[in-house]
Amino acid sequence: MKPLLSVHNLSFAYGTNQVFQSVNFALHAGESTALLGANGSGKTTLLKLCACLLKPRGGEVLFEGKLLSQFQRKSLARNIALVPQEVHLSFDFTVRQFVEQGRTPHLSSFFGGLRDEDRRAVLNAMECAQVDHLADRNFNDLSGGERQRAKIALAIAQEPRLLLLDEPTQHLDIGRQTEIFAVLRRLNQAGITIVAAVHDLHSAFANFSSGILVRPDSSLRCGSIEEVLTPTAIQEVFKVTLPGVGINRDLIAQSRWLAATECQ
Repeated sequence: MKPLLSVHNLSFAYGTNQVFQSVNFALHAGESTALLGANGSGKTTLLKLCACLLKPRGGEVLFEGKLLSQFQRKSLARNIALVPQEVHLSFDFTVRQFVEQGRTPHLSSFFGGLRDEDRRAVLNAMECAQVDHLADRNFNDLSGGERQRAKIALAIAQEPRLLLLDEPTQHLDIGRQTEIFAVLRRLNQAGITIVAAVHDLHSAFANFSSGILVRPDSSLRCGSIEEVLTPTAIQEVFKVTLPGVGINRDLIAQSRWLAATECQ
């Protein structure tokens, strides 16, 4: 089966600071993947490369076998959506107006008005992200968790096949984190492929079927969560000493019990 997104011999640097060198991995449709690694390891950079917001120094990124650079911007935005860590609005947009920006790739022109199908897509996106009751609120007045769900709603309105998220639960309490991960699970069950940069290992075990671990030498470890987050790999990447080799089994049992409880 052809990968939805594939990365071949990818290299990237900021000036003389090499971030990635000869990175390779593939994502298949329907996967839910946690992107893991220490702070500063390049997770945000990798997401931006996969969204064609940065240009690789070497190698290539393909969507269904076609180079990202060969897509027109609007066509790419109809297939791939990126939810960044922060969004700052200098205008007082309501949540509805904010989410409507996600329909831009589907409009015939930049100044084209929303059609009935666009309004339906916006309403569906707000309902999916559970912000429909906030539609008339000022985006800048929302809490952190509400803003995160509104950002996800904007991405849903693009109707992408691949959703990339950069630390979607950053600075949120455990209750708001639970809400965000519940939204992502529903989107994945609806057929959207998910890749999210996350820090919490319990959340990775509970909410994602596969993982990409960025290691200190900028190489990647890819596979199921159980294969990626081995005790040895955790110690290597996060510089922590684990109490025993049963860590995976304990984390999986606890995390999946919590996820099942949250869904009830």
